Amino acid sequence: MIFAAGLGTRLKPLTDTMPKALVPVGGKPLLQHLLERLASAGFDDLVVNVHHFADMIEQWVAVQQAAQHFSHLQIAFSDERSQLLETGGGIRHAAPLLSDAEGGRFLIHNVDILSNVNLKDFWQAGAESEATLLVSERETLRYLIFDADMRLVGWTNIKTGEVKSPFAAVHEAFRHDFVAPTNAITSCMQPLAFLPSEHQFSLYAFAGIHQLSTKLLPLMNRYPDKFSIIDFYLQHCHDHVIRGYVQPDLRLMDVGKIDTLSLATQFVEEVNAQS
Repeated sequence: MIFAAGLGTRLKPLTDTMPKALVPVGGKPLLQHLLERLASAGFDDLVVNVHHFADMIEQWVAVQQAAQHFSHLQIAFSDERSQLLETGGGIRHAAPLLSDAEGGRFLIHNVDILSNVNLKDFWQAGAESEATLLVSERETLRYLIFDADMRLVGWTNIKTGEVKSPFAAVHEAFRHDFVAPTNAITSCMQPLAFLPSEHQFSLYAFAGIHQLSTKLLPLMNRYPDKFSIIDFYLQHCHDHVIRGYVQPDLRLMDVGKIDTLSLATQFVEEVNAQS
């Protein structure tokens, strides 16, 4: 599933006349870069959610496929024209298109994320988990919290000190003992409900790429129309296996602002040269 419904407000004025998915980087729309990467990794059955300038995205895909570009891909659209549903709500809305995913799980990728992630390796790494999140050591204000086995146990905002976790031990550790995110390890060790021994906690930034088992889709029916997929993961990490995956040499870029477009072009050129 490709998240392409966002308003792209940080890319104004470009997104006043086009969707974020069609903003060009290095002469190609962001959506084209992602379709090429997914196709080369073996993904051929895709769902794209649409809202902002939805018609333009659908027409662009139709033109590309009519010209025999991506003609081998099955591309369906999850229509959010009536309202944006956020990340969790967008997945639930698309569930009828995702529930029969081959192997019982599907990949989720933000359209504005550029990276050198090996999607084949990432996909294989998620085979034993109910959800797997690509994470990195980049500096940010908001981090996911993992135990030593890379099971998700919480989230924190290091500026405000806010912590979200179903585990009292995580709240206790991050309320009283915190170190700079460069090392991403707290010295406090606390027991977790699903583990037999004490483990350290690690902080990683979410990379906007994850995979989800279709078995978890029914759990979304109890949520409101709009909800965050990260909040969903945090609500269920105590009784479902949700892990983080770190690619050691990961390079990642969020094409979020106008002044990043020239850097994004350089980034794509460098990643393509290395692949």
